[in-house]
Amino acid sequence: MLHKAEARTLCELTVADIMTEEVVTLNEDESMDLAETLMEIGRIRHLPVVDANGVVKGLVTHRDLLRMSISEVVDLDAEERREILSNIPVAQVMRREVMLTSPETSLLEAARFMQDHKYGCLPVVDEEGVLVGIVTEADFIGLTIRLLELARKMADASDPGA
Repeated sequence: MLHKAEARTLCELTVADIMTEEVVTLNEDESMDLAETLMEIGRIRHLPVVDANGVVKGLVTHRDLLRMSISEVVDLDAEERREILSNIPVAQVMRREVMLTSPETSLLEAARFMQDHKYGCLPVVDEEGVLVGIVTEADFIGLTIRLLELARKMADASDPGA
């Protein structure tokens, strides 16, 4: 994950250094049943919604599904629930006001923004607004693990008797 960035200082790291580039996406006309299935299979919590050109139009989150489950389909069995979700288009549920970032954004800036606004992800777009990746809390946890492992190796190397 951090391989292309290891030669640079931490202060120079950008979103591009840790973002997930292969992003599972939805179109506005696809169903919430598909959204739920993709989240379950991929073990993901955020699905950017894009148009035919890959431009971000919105975002569906696991929290959106939970909110629907509680409010609309709470007393239904799994089959009835899937039937209802299959008739709800993503466009009806998705968040349309989505904060986006660029690959060049510093990791510090992205992390602070996500923490300050309690965002679980930031879709990453190019100059035309086309989705090129996503940076999530999991990406930051992965970075933290790599840095802690590196710190441990450095500490072990500086103390040969350990």
